Amino acid sequence: MPSLPRLLPLALLPLLAIAGTASAQTTFDVIGPREYELPVGFEPFNVFVQYATYQDNGRIFNADGDRVDGSGSKALTGLSKYVRFWTPESNKKIGVAWEVIVPEVSIRNRRAPEGDRHISGIGDPLTGFAIWYKPSEKATLGFQSFVQIPTGTERVSDTNWKNLSSFFWDWRMGDKFGWTGDAGFVWQSRRDSGIQPGLTLHTNNRFAYRASQRLEPFLALDAEHTESNDGLPTGWAVDAGAGLMVHTFDNQSITLRYSTSLDGKNHSVNDSFNLKYAYVW
Repeated sequence: MPSLPRLLPLALLPLLAIAGTASAQTTFDVIGPREYELPVGFEPFNVFVQYATYQDNGRIFNADGDRVDGSGSKALTGLSKYVRFWTPESNKKIGVAWEVIVPEVSIRNRRAPEGDRHISGIGDPLTGFAIWYKPSEKATLGFQSFVQIPTGTERVSDTNWKNLSSFFWDWRMGDKFGWTGDAGFVWQSRRDSGIQPGLTLHTNNRFAYRASQRLEPFLALDAEHTESNDGLPTGWAVDAGAGLMVHTFDNQSITLRYSTSLDGKNHSVNDSFNLKYAYVW
């Protein structure tokens, strides 16, 4: 069985930050460095991850790509995730994971009408799998697919089904540098309002440097593009960020990151602080 430090990145398989009114981040931008540095041939184990994001919705990109005033709301979102990892007995050269994620949402807006200034609840839960293999000792390639189920609290649910599927990779470049990333899509069914959002394409990349045993700073680059559909316009955004992964213990880590939008159109401006805590047992 590989050591816990090698297993810890498995805890960080990505997911949609939160859908609907609370979201300004691009799809899957919760990933961190070493997100997909995944082993094969290991004994089954469990992971719990708690994510937290504070987002300022003060600015949006309009149809001309200009930054204009947004809703002014402040969103605090959480994601509680349980994951089970194992290697199939039939093929020890691949790894498999299944996870369940429950979002928590709190939105405050002093400009909103009375009764709408504080909206909170449980978001639409997600569940799905990931499968991967290692073409070489320093590389990982895989595929993941998640379903988001419209059973969240009424005020924060998107009221539609989603499928989030993507390919992912990790490349260890020597002992210090690493590149982890993904590329995929989000398909959505029709909402209760009768509107069906267009297909979203996204990619996420993390470039990290292992400065010491405990500290790993990194740069983040995220992008997504959503097609127009049912009267909703085409929208896109390119985000960048900087963060630090702290390898606190063999079976735990904390990742901090700030993210902001570089450019976009018909999209919220990302202005968020992100925290991630992972525990492996």
